[in-house]
Amino acid sequence: MDDLTLKYREIIEQIFKDYINYLGEDDQVQTQLIFDKEGEHYLLTEIGWSNGYRIYGTLIHIDIIDEKLWIQQDGTEEGIAEEMVKMGISKDKIVLAYKSLERRKITDFAVF
Repeated sequence: MDDLTLKYREIIEQIFKDYINYLGEDDQVQTQLIFDKEGEHYLLTEIGWSNGYRIYGTLIHIDIIDEKLWIQQDGTEEGIAEEMVKMGISKDKIVLAYKSLERRKITDFAVF
């Protein structure tokens, strides 16, 4: 494993932990960090109940593919791509995979 992958993992973990701290604790809804380091898949999920409704979903999903961070899902209000940039990752190493190829071409981020 190279230093770049280690750096990416550390940044992903920090972003996820910061987001969990932002959400706060809830007795009814559990947040889970799911790190598949072998496959380079990283997810932050919510599971539980709120006001009689089932909560289950992926808030954030990031994959490391070809030395780039592919944001597959971003359920945050602010957007985690900008957080990654603030933490030292250049925009050409971040792919907004949840956007269509045509929409990615008009962003400042990597297309693929």
